[in-house]
Amino acid sequence: MARSASPRPSPALPYAAQVEIFSRFRAANPQPVTELEYTNAFTLLVAVALSAQATDVGVNKATKRLFQRVATPRQMLELGLEALTEEIRTIGLYRQKAKNVIALSRILVAEYGGEVPQSRAALMTLPGVGRKTANVVLNSVFHFPAQAVDTHIFRVGNRTRIAPGRDVAEVERAIEDNVPVPFQQNAHHWLILHGRYVCQARRPRCKICPIEDLCPYEEKTE
Repeated sequence: MARSASPRPSPALPYAAQVEIFSRFRAANPQPVTELEYTNAFTLLVAVALSAQATDVGVNKATKRLFQRVATPRQMLELGLEALTEEIRTIGLYRQKAKNVIALSRILVAEYGGEVPQSRAALMTLPGVGRKTANVVLNSVFHFPAQAVDTHIFRVGNRTRIAPGRDVAEVERAIEDNVPVPFQQNAHHWLILHGRYVCQARRPRCKICPIEDLCPYEEKTE
């Protein structure tokens, strides 16, 4: 028997509501940035690759000393797998992540002259780099309005109907389709921070939510 299709999500909020919501986000935080600490495109690429199934706080603790020693793919290769593994052992899946970082560093040196490529397709050929990681790098370093959808954005996008979708690909497209252009560059930062600190998974903090009056979520907290 064929599986029934997933129900289509509710339509996105209308344009005027989107403008008001993102105007409020911008007023509260005009220049949002990733909470991962980095020094250049390479160290951000490494940090985001390490952040899978780990917190930004945990990654920052693990990379603080590492990024003082290593800032380029060549320096990472000089450090070597054993030393890198020891540096990041506090992060989940650290052994496989260390292998991926060494492998992607080798590719960057061999195929890209030691530089991080400015292409989503090229980035996604690197070991341990998926679409979300590529989008973070493209957005934060190269200032391309790429939307890196994580669990926070997926939740916020659907709860608020800013960007509803049945999976992360649909939510990414919904942000691109519905969020007004002046807010596209910073949209995913605002949505991540909103999901991390306000519209939390188990109990959204609706009392302090700056967009509570515009949000259609029915199970609001008191």
